[in-house]
Amino acid sequence: MRLRGFHRWLGKMTNNEAEYHALIDGLKAVKDWKPDRVEVYLDSKLVVEQMNGRYRIKAPELVPLHQKASELLREFPDVTVQHVERAKNRGADALANMSLDARVKKTKTGR
Repeated sequence: MRLRGFHRWLGKMTNNEAEYHALIDGLKAVKDWKPDRVEVYLDSKLVVEQMNGRYRIKAPELVPLHQKASELLREFPDVTVQHVERAKNRGADALANMSLDARVKKTKTGR
């Protein structure tokens, strides 16, 4: 069950960087709730495998993001990070599109 959904403009970056930012933001959002268990679903297979320690982090821009996400994950007693196909993750795509649409609208109006 998704307990919260939110979006924000991140600027120009790769999908994997954006996925790490979403993971970090999501973990920060639930941290104060002190849940017994957290299930994380990401549509970036690379980020899932890196977070589970099965893939090395080759891109230098992902290293600090991985470190921050790992630090946050350690604060929860029971966490799983799993892959979900993008086609089955329409809610996340909708939030990403809302952020992009809001940015385009803001840019066009000059605000």
